[in-house]
Amino acid sequence: MDKRARLAQIGHMSESKAMMAFAQDLLSEMGAVDVKRFFGGAGIYAGPVMFGLIAGGTIYLKTDEPLRRDMAAEGAVPWLYAPRRGADAGVPQETHYLSLPPAAEDDPEEACAWGRRALAVAEAARAAKPKRRRG
Repeated sequence: MDKRARLAQIGHMSESKAMMAFAQDLLSEMGAVDVKRFFGGAGIYAGPVMFGLIAGGTIYLKTDEPLRRDMAAEGAVPWLYAPRRGADAGVPQETHYLSLPPAAEDDPEEACAWGRRALAVAEAARAAKPKRRRG
């Protein structure tokens, strides 16, 4: 069943809830994947690690340079963010998140392969951050 058919199947939900359910279903072969609302979109998590997001009805995955090159070669595009304040207000900025390649949008096996790589990137980035001291 393709993406549109699955979204239509759960069409009684708002678009964002439907997209969240679709992403969770698409990536379910990765194991316990949660999709949680944040700001105007949703984050895609494996445990405490956010490895993807949903914005504007599109699933984006966290990348490093090698993953970015591989995904871009398959047609993925970057998520652009325009700050609301500051010197760059309103100017779109490229982020480290790329859309799922088109072939993976309706293929859970392929989507999960990309998702696993994105999760590894997110876990490495999290491990590299210095621990916050409380007190």
